[in-house]
Amino acid sequence: MKATVTRIDGLSLAGKGDSGHWLTMDAAGDVGGHDAAARPMELLLMGLGGCTSMDVLAILKKKRIHLDHYECELEAERAGEHPKVFTRIRIKYIFYGDQIPREAVERAIELSENSYCSASAMFRKTAEIISEYEIRPPVKSIQDLN
Repeated sequence: MKATVTRIDGLSLAGKGDSGHWLTMDAAGDVGGHDAAARPMELLLMGLGGCTSMDVLAILKKKRIHLDHYECELEAERAGEHPKVFTRIRIKYIFYGDQIPREAVERAIELSENSYCSASAMFRKTAEIISEYEIRPPVKSIQDLN
């Protein structure tokens, strides 16, 4: 796997990986950025959410469990001193739908976090990862989520 990061201006950056898709990164204005994109550490946290979510969703799909909607909320605490690594990460998996078996959800999360998710394995080197989940009723429209 390879990636390239290119400076746009100041601390505004663009990155592209093997997939060929670009993403932007930026810093706050008071440290030389333009405050126009996600911070690199936010991207790492989103990467963890994406990695474990893809696992969990794929496992549930193989079990033929239908979801109306899904979300994954992440919250991280960082060390006070440099390097300010993540020290604690809370992951909340939220499933929407009818007749979603708790056992299947718990097993999918367990498999992701302990066997499949590379991001979880890396973050566990510096951070405690706490997981929880909720199963909520189905949603009829996007407005029902608010």
